[in-house]
Amino acid sequence: MLTKEYRIPMPISVSEYKIGQLYMIAKHSNEQSAEGEGVEVVANEPHEDPQHGVGQYTEKRIYLFSRLPQWIRSLIPKIFYITEKAWNYYPHTTTEYTCSFLPRFIINVVTCYEDNAGTNDNALNLNESQLSAREVDFIDIAYDDISPKHYKAEEDLKTWQSELTGRGPLAQDWMKNDFQPMMCSYKLVSVCFEVWGLQTKVEDYVHRAIREILLVGHRQAVAWLDQWFSMTEEDVRKYEKEMHTVTNEKVLQQQQQAVSTTPISSPIDSGLPEEATPTRRSWFSWS
Repeated sequence: MLTKEYRIPMPISVSEYKIGQLYMIAKHSNEQSAEGEGVEVVANEPHEDPQHGVGQYTEKRIYLFSRLPQWIRSLIPKIFYITEKAWNYYPHTTTEYTCSFLPRFIINVVTCYEDNAGTNDNALNLNESQLSAREVDFIDIAYDDISPKHYKAEEDLKTWQSELTGRGPLAQDWMKNDFQPMMCSYKLVSVCFEVWGLQTKVEDYVHRAIREILLVGHRQAVAWLDQWFSMTEEDVRKYEKEMHTVTNEKVLQQQQQAVSTTPISSPIDSGLPEEATPTRRSWFSWS
């Protein structure tokens, strides 16, 4: 198992991000489903936890076959999805990713948000064993390199400025310059793939993908600030529900087409030539 703690500072407050997180996930999921593959919402309902109180439980199916490298696609069915289960007790969240036909593959994400620049060395209350096993990785949403296929000029925080708040653009070393407001998303991500001969390769690949997903998603949350800043929680829940309906329709239509065009005799796509690198963006809804 490979464990990393990602710390992602953002120029917003924890109280503000409660709205921004919901808006970003809903909009991002809809974008990812523009060509059929993407996120299908299975459940989205209130949930109460003895420790954290009232929160929200969501369950999603993330379809991503064409976005995987060829060596993975050759091993799995074409209609492939990851199940995401999330328990959100803001500002604490637990998320689990599993694959039905790969029981030894699991991703666990524990998240908390604090109003600082990532300066808390144990924000997630880890024990000594977890602290010694983790690797801390700071993500700079403005200056870390991003894949060209994920780049949008309007989401470039080096040039972006919010009309409603006046925040931005983010200068070099903005995280060290007492920028206010400032919050940090702390994420402990554990990837486990217990298959001999593939474990290290898969776990490394998944963490590289996760880092890019977190970079893109948190850039968008800030870049879209003016779209969600004036929303109430009621507003964003209504928007979330509308986006879930649209997103599910896109995904289900594409899956029905895939079923009707996939030969029964060859459920595993092992003989296809290498496809061009997809131009779509990251697919998971971590925030």
